[in-house]
Amino acid sequence: MISPITYENLRLFSYSNDKQIEGPIRGIVIHFTGMGCDDRFDGNLAEADYYTARNIVYLIPYGNPWAWMNRQQVALADQIIDIILAKYGLPENLPIVSTGLSMGGQGALVYMVYAKRTPVACVANCPVCDMPFHYTERPDLPSSYYSAYLYEEGTMEEILPRFSPLHLAEAGKMPDAAYTVFHCTEDKSVNKQLHSDRFVAAMEKAGHPVDYRIIPDRGHCDLRPEDYQALFAACAKGITG
Repeated sequence: MISPITYENLRLFSYSNDKQIEGPIRGIVIHFTGMGCDDRFDGNLAEADYYTARNIVYLIPYGNPWAWMNRQQVALADQIIDIILAKYGLPENLPIVSTGLSMGGQGALVYMVYAKRTPVACVANCPVCDMPFHYTERPDLPSSYYSAYLYEEGTMEEILPRFSPLHLAEAGKMPDAAYTVFHCTEDKSVNKQLHSDRFVAAMEKAGHPVDYRIIPDRGHCDLRPEDYQALFAACAKGITG
């Protein structure tokens, strides 16, 4: 596997607040962005300050904007975490929390299954949970799926359940961890009833309780300030208890 990423060039491949942390690192929060996001971040992010104050490394991998947590995105996330652990001499069992919104929410949930080191918690905001259905939900999605899974073995009908949180939950493949899901009632991009409602029900049936936070009168991923604080707190709780 090609691995051009080193600590010295890490910021070409990921945002990281590690240089701002003073004292022993307590854990890692890795955040996956939504579809089409190709932002690069300089300096300090306000949300990173929350984690920096708690000695938590905050990472935002710069993957394919249409990644849909394909195997390359999983490998990228694993490699970035490898580098942070090696740089600071951190243990393999350092707690990791997976988080993200929309496509990144799907990614955060799917990463729980395929990560090199299984995260202790997952916090998702308006996640895509039914990948086969989502293929038909909007006209901009088939091309993004094609980009993500072009070299995956099988037909699209065979591939998508392997990267679909709902189908992974129904197949009993989601690991034991602390799960928190936020979804806004007026989401017109990722239908709450057809995604998070069904995923949470499948998770609970499989014996994985989910802290399900329904946000009224808000659109796609549009959390209120207090909800963002609750999201950050849920991520930090996975590490600090």
